[in-house]
Amino acid sequence: MSHRNARLTVHGRRLLVERVHSGRPVAHVAAEMGISRATAHKWLRRWRAEGEAGLHDRASRPHTTPHRTSATTEGLVCRLRQRRKLDPARIGPILGLPTSTVHRILTRHGLNRLAFLDRPTGQPIRRYERSRPGELIHVDVKKLGRIPDGGGWRLHSRAERPNRHRTTGFDYIHSAVDDHTRLAYSEVHRDEKGTTCAAFLQRAAAFFARHGITRIERVLTDNAFAYRRSSAFLQALADLQATGKRTRAYRPQTNGKVERFNRTLLDEWAYLRPYTSNDERTAALSDFLHHYNHHRCHTALGGHPPISRVNNASGQYS
Repeated sequence: MSHRNARLTVHGRRLLVERVHSGRPVAHVAAEMGISRATAHKWLRRWRAEGEAGLHDRASRPHTTPHRTSATTEGLVCRLRQRRKLDPARIGPILGLPTSTVHRILTRHGLNRLAFLDRPTGQPIRRYERSRPGELIHVDVKKLGRIPDGGGWRLHSRAERPNRHRTTGFDYIHSAVDDHTRLAYSEVHRDEKGTTCAAFLQRAAAFFARHGITRIERVLTDNAFAYRRSSAFLQALADLQATGKRTRAYRPQTNGKVERFNRTLLDEWAYLRPYTSNDERTAALSDFLHHYNHHRCHTALGGHPPISRVNNASGQYS
């Protein structure tokens, strides 16, 4: 990429070639464009040798790096990181390398942060993002204890309302998140049966359609019985002309976008403040969803809310 004070951009280099190709002297064209004759000849040589591709900038990285750490040593660094979860300050003395060198090696291989690794296996987590809205919808259910009238133990302390006396049961928060835009939709239900999941999927599809995502291609779920065996849920997929896809067993990272949304749901809605009743908490869900979709900054979207991507892609399927 050209720096801000460069005399020639890619467009300027094309102009240089066109003017010289028309029969004008190289020296005259170079003077007009404020560059040296040597620079003009350099771009002409690249154009004659490579064509249009020769007019683009090249990487400044050298072709060879004689003093780079050997591949064998880099492999040892990566294995210590993945198997023993050691940081650069501990790996360096083991292998006789400076800490800064170890850090550069880990960064080069995408291992510089433990958050990038699957803790049990040490394997790098493969992060993905679908290229268009509706290509993949993540669906999941979060189980949440109901709040008794007057407030639960978070409001009155555990001594007054211990968990062993709970008789209020559970709510099931059904959520759907679009992989590309992160647009989210949630509902609170009393169960996670197949018919409930099927009806939720249909309403979620209607919600996405109202925001311009008129076609859902695939739906990713975990291996819950309702998603695998329920005829109502399978029929809902067929009605949407969508393909069902399930995660691998014990691999919640595959469905990570909705799993992360569930965590945000707990932090910024369910446990945001003490509620005096279950109805009060349920009523606050719609405000949270509006804030999440329209106003909350999302790091994976460059600090923009999900609606920004939806607006950019509206009409894509029309």
